Amino acid sequence: MAKIELKQPIVDEIAATVKDAASVVLINYSGITVAQDTVLRKQFREAGVTYKVYKNTLMTRAFKGTEFEGLTENLEGTNAIAVSKNDATAPARIVSKFAKECPALEIKAGVVEGTVYDAKGMAVIANIPSREELLAKFLGSIQSPITNFACVLNQIAEKGGASACEPAPAAEEAPAAE
Repeated sequence: MAKIELKQPIVDEIAATVKDAASVVLINYSGITVAQDTVLRKQFREAGVTYKVYKNTLMTRAFKGTEFEGLTENLEGTNAIAVSKNDATAPARIVSKFAKECPALEIKAGVVEGTVYDAKGMAVIANIPSREELLAKFLGSIQSPITNFACVLNQIAEKGGASACEPAPAAEEAPAAE
C-alpha cells in the first residue's frame, strides 16, 4: 500500500470536519503543557467545538479547493484546528480567553462564514459575544420599555398605592399541619 493511500482517510476526515463549518481557527499550540492542553480541550468540548492536531501537509490537501484554502499560507510550525459548526465565534473566543492565562497559545488565522481573517481579524471576532448572549441582550432591551410602561400604568391606576413593580411584602407562613 502506498503512503498516499494510508494518508487519504485522514485527509477525508479533515475535509469532513471542516465541511459546513461556521468557522475554522488555525491555532499555534507550541509551548503549552499537557495539563493546559487538557483544560483547553475540555472548554472546546463544552462549547461543541472540534479541536484536532493534524500534519500541515494533510491539512493543505484537505483545504485545497475549499473556502479554507486561504489558511494554507499559515501552515508552518505546530498547528491545530478548532472547528465550530454552530457558533461562528466560539473557537476564537475560547482561544483568546485561554491565551490570557497561557500566552504561548496563539491564533494564526481563521475562516468565519467563508471569509479568511488573519490573527488581528480573529482577535476582533473573539470579542463578539455568542449568539445566546446577543439574543439575551436583545430580549432584555425589548422587554425593558414594556415592563416600565406596565409599571407606570399600574401606578396610575392605583394612584400612589403599592405597585406591582415594588416587591410584595413577605407573606407569613402558615403553621404546619400536624
